[in-house]
Amino acid sequence: MTEADVVTLFREAIWITIKLSAPMLIIGMVVGLVISIIQTTTSIQEQTLTFVPKLVAILVSIIIFASWIIQTLVDYTREIFSVIGKM
Repeated sequence: MTEADVVTLFREAIWITIKLSAPMLIIGMVVGLVISIIQTTTSIQEQTLTFVPKLVAILVSIIIFASWIIQTLVDYTREIFSVIGKM
């Protein structure tokens, strides 16, 4: 295995990490933005009001995207094992 192969594997690992975490981060950001707008318009400044809806939204998104996340990780793991097998 050359240095280029190692760099490629690390680059793919970072890209997969970003790709797999993006749906949860985006949903959490959108829910937080909507709650912040509601808080601003109603003048309610409670910190825990943003935490619970974001937590629920992220948990729901994890449930929705779980099969895709697992399949992507399995594919990447198989790719790594095939690279190890070629050594």
